[in-house]
Amino acid sequence: MRGPRAATRRERAPRTQRRSRSGDRGSASAELVLLLPVLILVLYVVVYAERGSDARMRLDDAAHQAARAASQARTPGQAADAARATADAALAEAGIACQTITVQLDGTLEPGSTVTATLTCTVGLQDLAMIPLPGTTTLDANFTAPVDLYRGSTLTPAATGGERP
Repeated sequence: MRGPRAATRRERAPRTQRRSRSGDRGSASAELVLLLPVLILVLYVVVYAERGSDARMRLDDAAHQAARAASQARTPGQAADAARATADAALAEAGIACQTITVQLDGTLEPGSTVTATLTCTVGLQDLAMIPLPGTTTLDANFTAPVDLYRGSTLTPAATGGERP
């Protein structure tokens, strides 16, 4: 008889361990409730960083398009108008909502020279983070495009003193 009682005592020994585990019931739920706001905050930071880098990439593309459009113009006025219109269209197509946008051109339109377009865009933080955050951030990009070395002349035959053949 001593044998079966010893076996039952051994089986009952882990019972005290079960009691200590029962005091931990619900702790996973409490930990999740405490960690959930931190996890949501980390998610918003990741979304903000991704949207910010995406906006910078799209602004770089708009600066590239604006510089290329300016390099194809014949006069500085046409170059400024073409760069501004191209930048506005590129940003609108990309979905970037600039509160203010500035397009600045540097360089000359002489064949073989370069034209640099600098775009400055002020974007609201609520557009970048997709949550109502106050404030703005300024993004800027520039790109240099060459002016075609072999493009045609803008002079008319009357201005050169010659007649049209």
